[in-house]
Amino acid sequence: MDERTIQPGGSEHLPPTVARPGAGVAGRLDDPRALQILTTEHWSLLSARSLVYNEAFARAGMFLTFLSASLVALALVAQGMGFDRDFLVLAAIVLGFDLFIGLATLGRVTDASNDDLRCIAGMNRIRHAYLEMAPGLQRYFVTSQFDDVSGILSTYGELPDKPPSWFLGFVHGLTTTTGMVAIITAAVGGILGSVVAILIGAPPNVALGVGLGSFTALFLVGIGIGYRSFSGLGARLRSEFPMPPSDAAGSGDRTPGA
Repeated sequence: MDERTIQPGGSEHLPPTVARPGAGVAGRLDDPRALQILTTEHWSLLSARSLVYNEAFARAGMFLTFLSASLVALALVAQGMGFDRDFLVLAAIVLGFDLFIGLATLGRVTDASNDDLRCIAGMNRIRHAYLEMAPGLQRYFVTSQFDDVSGILSTYGELPDKPPSWFLGFVHGLTTTTGMVAIITAAVGGILGSVVAILIGAPPNVALGVGLGSFTALFLVGIGIGYRSFSGLGARLRSEFPMPPSDAAGSGDRTPGA
């Protein structure tokens, strides 16, 4: 005969390690296997962050290496051909390839930065579980236990009580790998625009204006890609443990990055 205990209300008495539907998180964390599972996942996310950083730096390094090699090659060709129309055609072709590689690198580095943010959100969520298991350890943690955008920013060093600064956020974005790749790619596009303008017979002043306009347009595109990617972060993460309003008040909008 089945020895399961039937409660007066008709519901079965489940073992302590089995969570009831709708039970709180604390009930599931009572499982003795929970700590081991969470620790394994924490280390998995750390490994993923390491891979993300390595890929971002490797892709940026490949782009800079290809760009440097192509510019050196153009300099050597210019010594033999001179700065005639044939050289400008060759330069436009090479710079076109450089621009394509730069845009591809920018897209991949942006994706890698998003993967890094997702891993941070996951580690913050696991840290929240650690503190539910042992609340007395909270004062020993210097990183956040909240998995929303404010919690991620605090992990990057943004203090919750620090007033927002769009200027500092913009400057910080330029210092990231994504910002650096965006600036260099925009510069390549600006030079390409000037070369193409000269090829179609534009005077030097007009060619310079075309180059500056191309640089500005590509730079704004890079900023737009980064801003759009970061602005949708909160919706993509679906936070489980957001930072309380009292702690999140005044937190900055500085865009983090690898």
